[in-house]
Parts: sequence; structure tokens; C-alpha cells
Amino acid sequence: MDIIIGAGISGLSYANFCEHQNYLILERESEPGGYCKTVIKDGFIWDYSGHFFHFRNPEIEQYLIKNMGDEEVVRVNRKAQIKIQDILIDFPFQKNIHQLSKEDFINCLVDLFEKKESDSFNSFKEMLYGKFGKSISEMFLVPYNEKLYACDLDTLDVDAMGRFFPFAEKEQIILNFKNKSSDSYNSIFTYPKNGAIQYINALLKNLNSNNIRYNENIIRIDINSKIIYTESSKIKFSRIITSMPFDKLLELCDIAYNKKLYSSNKVLVFNLGFDKKGIDKANHWIYFPEKKYCFYRVGFYDNIVYSDRMSLYVELGFKKDDKIDIDKYRAQTLIDLEKAGIINGEKLISYHEVIMDPAYVHINKNSNQDKIEKKIILENSNIYSIGRYGDWKYCSIEDNIIEARDLAFKLKNEN
Repeated sequence: MDIIIGAGISGLSYANFCEHQNYLILERESEPGGYCKTVIKDGFIWDYSGHFFHFRNPEIEQYLIKNMGDEEVVRVNRKAQIKIQDILIDFPFQKNIHQLSKEDFINCLVDLFEKKESDSFNSFKEMLYGKFGKSISEMFLVPYNEKLYACDLDTLDVDAMGRFFPFAEKEQIILNFKNKSSDSYNSIFTYPKNGAIQYINALLKNLNSNNIRYNENIIRIDINSKIIYTESSKIKFSRIITSMPFDKLLELCDIAYNKKLYSSNKVLVFNLGFDKKGIDKANHWIYFPEKKYCFYRVGFYDNIVYSDRMSLYVELGFKKDDKIDIDKYRAQTLIDLEKAGIINGEKLISYHEVIMDPAYVHINKNSNQDKIEKKIILENSNIYSIGRYGDWKYCSIEDNIIEARDLAFKLKNEN
């Protein structure tokens, strides 16, 4: 029997594509979705964080939408800006430096041309300076990513963000001064009006509910006798497909590893509902690199689904071991939202919060190499670890679906 650990996007996708019913999904929580959950409160619809699908594969998109039935899905041309020095400029920053003050624009442009050319870099931070120069890096790229990852960027790999980093060559930056283009991986996205849980419901539609067990907390995996031990039972497996955090999997399998290699941050997300529409009626999200704001990003659900009351998600990054005083940061968030000009007299009438831990994993060459070595050990015992946390990588939700589908087809062909 295939045991699928986790009823999130990755686990449910594998079950959809494995083409057999000999599987059992074990989910620690009392409901499916993982981080792709939706909260409905006081007439507001919020997710655990901003979950928007940036489809590159029409086949995957149609598969999900077909299973949603009559659910209304909006297709959005992204509008995103950056708040810096009390002005808003378009995202991505490096393509829109001409929107800065004349002095800052000149500094960015001169530094872009005076930077030392190199074909290789030793860290993510070194890459930022090497590709974009001092001013672009220090005005946005470094401070924003330090707030996002809550770590020293010198500890991250050059390709820590992979294809999701909005690279731009000098020629592209200059051409954008006249022929505006803000293309990036998420320039178009889709979103169900009733929240990201609709993607989960679409994946559940083809599954047998009897093959899913909730409230199953795994306490040990015996890779030799092929037995999973939960708090209430023990289950024999032939294969495991799991999306739990990779370091947690190694612990459960009693595989020794260097804990320092697998670091991550955590993110506090505030969902905030107000009594009326706010000032900003165009942006879908805004980035905040400056330290004077406690958050690094604010998103506007109301501008995505065209609702008549301001509905925000606000994200704050923390180190893994930080203690978070939620009430303190909620109060500070409201102060900073007013400082940023996002709220101006609107009354907060509903709120919700969640701490995502882990949120963003810290990727470097050592962790990647160790992951490859440990996955060989696991796969020799028919244990396959997938997804953002299972494969310890930066990826999209669509990437998770494709990875799970490809694994299902691979294992089918091996039988």
C-alpha cells in the first residue's frame, strides 16, 4: 500500500494521478489543505497567506478548474508596487528605477554600469551586488529579502529562489524606461473567489474519502520493517510519498543529519477586514523593504475579487527561534499600515492570524548536497519526499502538482 503523508497540495495531487486506489492518506490536522486553507469570518474570505496560482501548464490549470464546477475563478493581470522613500514604484524594482527620484535613479544606473562583472558568485547576497550593483541592491533587493528570509543573505545559495527571482540584464532595464514591461513568473495569476481551499476541493473531488485519515500524528517510521507508527496505530507500507518538512522526515526515520543544514524562517500572517474600501483600489500587493515597517508585504484581497470592503493579508518574517507576541505585532501592524498610507480612518472589524513554520526554507549548496544524499537513502526504502518542504526548495503550488504527477507516473512505470 502507498502511504501518502500530508493532505496538502502535493499529497492530494499524487493521489489524483497514481491511477490506483491502493493508497492511504495520513493527515496530522483535522482537515485537508496544509497551508492552502481558507478562513471565512464575518463575511471575509482569507487564506493562510496569499495563495495565487501562476499557471504555466494549461493542462494542470484546466484539470483543477474543471473539478471546481461552478466556482468562479478570476484571472488577474498582476498589479504590484514597492513602497520606498514614501513613494510607490512598480515591481520589479530593478526594471523600474527610472521611477525613483533623479538622484536615486542616477545612483542606481551608474552603479549598474560600474559593478564588477563576474560569471560566478558565492552567495545570494554576492549575486545581488554582482548583478545589479550597490544602489539597486541596498535600496530594495537586500533589505527586502532580509525581511522575507529573516537571515543573512550570505548564507543563502546563489540560486536560492531559482526561476522566481526577477533577473534583468542591463539592456532590459534600460529598454524598460520607455517600453514598460513588468513581466515575471507571477505577472498573471488566477484565484477562486471563495478562496484557495477551492484548489484543495478540486483535488479531493476525484478521491475516495475513505482513503483519508485525519488527526493522524506520525511519531516514528521504521524503514527496515516498513512500519509507520502514529499515536493511535501502526501501519505497514510498501511505499511512502511525503510532503512533511525534510528534516522532520529524517528524524522520524532515525536518519542522522546535521540540523544546522536545514534552517528556515517563520512568517506571521495577519488577515484584516475593514468596514469599507481603502485608498488603494488597484494594487494586488505591495512590497515594503524598509525597516520602519514591521511587515514585508501587504496584499489586497478586495482588489482581486472586487469586494466592497478592504480585506488585507499582511506578512511579517521572523527567525525560526523568535518568540512572537501576536497582540503586540497586530497593534504595530495597524500603526505601520496607517504610516504607509494603506489605512486612513477605516475601522478594523474582523481579523485572523496564523504562524507558518516553516515558511521559507534557507537553501545553500551544503543543504542541497546533503538532501540529495539523504534522498538516496530514503528512496532505497521506497520513501519519496516531495513539495516545497519535502524537497526543501523554493517552488510554486503548480510545481508541487507537476512534481507529484511526475512521481506518480514514474512509479507506475516501474511496477
